[in-house]
Amino acid sequence: MLYRCTFDRKIYVNPTNRYCIIQVRTKDTDIPREAQSKNQYRDRQIRFTAVGHDLPLTDAVEIEVEGEWMKGKYGVQFQVDQWHEIVPPTMEGLRTYLGSGLIKGIGPATAAEIVAKFGMDALEVLEKTPERYLEIRGITQTKLDEIKSSYAQTRVLQDIITLLEPFKLTPKTALKIYQYLGPTSVEILKRSPFELCQIPGFGFRRVDAIVLKTNSNLHDPMRIKGAVICALDDARGTDGHLYLERENLVQETYKMLNEKIPLKQHHVSKEEIDSMLDNLILDGVIVSSNDNLYLPRVFAQEEEVARQIVHRVLEKPPLENVVPVLENVKKDFNIKLSSKQEQAVKEAFRYNLSVITGSPGTGKTTVLKTILEVYRRLHPGNKILLMAPTGRASRRMAESTGFKDARTIHSILGLVSEEEEAGRKKEEQRKVDAQLIVIDEFSMVDMWLANQLFSKLPENIKIVLVGDPDQLPSVGAGNVFAEIISCGVVPVTVLNEIFRQAKDSLIAYNARFINSGNTKLYYGNDFVFINAKGQQQVADILMESYCMEVAEHGIEHVQILSPFRSRGEASVEQINATIREIINPFQSEDTQHRVGMVTFRTGDRIMQTQNTDKVSNGDLGFIRYIRKDASGTHFGVDFGDGRKLEYSIEEAMKMEHAYSTTIHKSMGSEYDIVLIPLVKAHSIMLYRNLLYTAITRAKKKVILVGEKNVLYMAIHKNEITKRNTRLGERILLHYKAQAKSKGIPFPAVLDEKLKKAS
Repeated sequence: MLYRCTFDRKIYVNPTNRYCIIQVRTKDTDIPREAQSKNQYRDRQIRFTAVGHDLPLTDAVEIEVEGEWMKGKYGVQFQVDQWHEIVPPTMEGLRTYLGSGLIKGIGPATAAEIVAKFGMDALEVLEKTPERYLEIRGITQTKLDEIKSSYAQTRVLQDIITLLEPFKLTPKTALKIYQYLGPTSVEILKRSPFELCQIPGFGFRRVDAIVLKTNSNLHDPMRIKGAVICALDDARGTDGHLYLERENLVQETYKMLNEKIPLKQHHVSKEEIDSMLDNLILDGVIVSSNDNLYLPRVFAQEEEVARQIVHRVLEKPPLENVVPVLENVKKDFNIKLSSKQEQAVKEAFRYNLSVITGSPGTGKTTVLKTILEVYRRLHPGNKILLMAPTGRASRRMAESTGFKDARTIHSILGLVSEEEEAGRKKEEQRKVDAQLIVIDEFSMVDMWLANQLFSKLPENIKIVLVGDPDQLPSVGAGNVFAEIISCGVVPVTVLNEIFRQAKDSLIAYNARFINSGNTKLYYGNDFVFINAKGQQQVADILMESYCMEVAEHGIEHVQILSPFRSRGEASVEQINATIREIINPFQSEDTQHRVGMVTFRTGDRIMQTQNTDKVSNGDLGFIRYIRKDASGTHFGVDFGDGRKLEYSIEEAMKMEHAYSTTIHKSMGSEYDIVLIPLVKAHSIMLYRNLLYTAITRAKKKVILVGEKNVLYMAIHKNEITKRNTRLGERILLHYKAQAKSKGIPFPAVLDEKLKKAS
């Protein structure tokens, strides 16, 4: 669909990836009624919302947008696939275009002088003899270089979009191609569209689907190469694998290349793929380690993390006598430590890197508080930092330990996403200044984040890793925490005794049973199972139980955790929609406002869905007021801990209802009471680690609603968490090499472990 329109106002712009949401105006009456703004304007033009990347933010020129109407969370919006500016064939139109800000370095005054000097030939002069622009007052050589670069990029981007029209490129994707392939992008892509497969994240399948329609060479080496890289990326993103064994990679690539080719005689053979793998390994495009095939950056991450871990383990800190201080701390705070807990405290001072792990109720928090207090007394001038992968986990860490300086790993290291971090300059990367660092919920740390973390932490500092390896693994690739624990090199204390404060709770015991695959659970006042069949009955009972718990304990202490976001009555979205009408029904138009497809009300429980400076993705809060005045609609949102913010409509697009949330979203959080639906329709997602994670989010009570056989199936299903990683083996290899260089014996038990791993 094609529309001619003009920029009207900015709704949202992401400065990092240039994603834009804008309102545009048009005289075109074909705009779908449901997409039209309900407001009336004096110019009688129709307003609608357009979304896309690098959209123009000036009304100085008309634009032609092409794309499709999309119905989503915020209503019907126009998804812009491509756009171009319309330069009116008049002096005034040309002057307006040049001064619109689309070409960097030219403002309205300079544009007027350019048109006065060159007339309607102004753009032709810029394209063919740009040095003549130096005749214009105020345009220096530096300024001209900026103008030429901006104009050339704009022209090339439009040429890329035109050339690859079947791909329906967004301007953002065209810009990525330009940045990767340079000014000769168009010529390169004319020779072989499969050059696009070199560009991270572009997607082999998308390229292949279009190119196959053009009768291109199915055996093009670039096509085979693209499929190989895509197969490795898929394995990493979907299954968390850092590598694929050669045979598996050949098989996955073979399926990818031939799945849409009906005639077998046209298929790419496994021999061709095998030959391509040899070439890619020789060229360094793929790394082979014992026929385990990695993308180079992933191999480098695993290798560097292993090296850093071993270096920190072997660098022994000066011996210090912690016993007298430890005894004083225990006496002053009336703390009684088990032998395992005391071992964990001592090893934190004996080594520069140590691990504390255990299931809920085993006293990890007590150990942490003790370590922090002992260290503070031993080294009163030293800096302590507490970290966690999420904002919720870091705040919970601060609350439980009494140390206020707890933040996310990303904020302390100054990180963004993996893709964005790759393009940052080294001088922008942040080093950490501290002498003791404690990192909680370390099971959530993937290989990329672990690499960023260990490479940016100073040498000769103490690092204590804390977590539960039996919870869900990291969202990103790798299984870092489990490999560190099992390698046998890093000092690990496993807390396995359930303490007095947890002994009367069935949650800790049942979590341990579930973790071991035992279906004989204990049921009582704090661990309840309610039988129900079918999603509707499960949802009805779940909501009734939720309302009873909220009435007794308060809404901020009760949370529903569902495996699925949007599948059936017991999914997160359906539960939220139904419960909100019970918990927080309509009162008046003044106390609610629609944001896209979602209506928010005063009193709603909400979740933040994007990171900001003050709020983290996944933080829970409440809407305390909705104010409507001449400047617009404003939402007063209270996230607790004194974090009271006022959101505009634009900022309100970053929140959603949160009476229920997914189990994955709950990682790093704790709630007093947790309710969990167990239905057959969700069985594809229900497995041991997921169930264990959901149950261990509860501090005081768990309510399971559903069928016992679904519960038992989930407890027995554990294979889904397997991931291809060799971190443990690499740690052993580096340890053996570094220990030898330092004259340290390599224990026979580790040598045997290394032989088995290899």
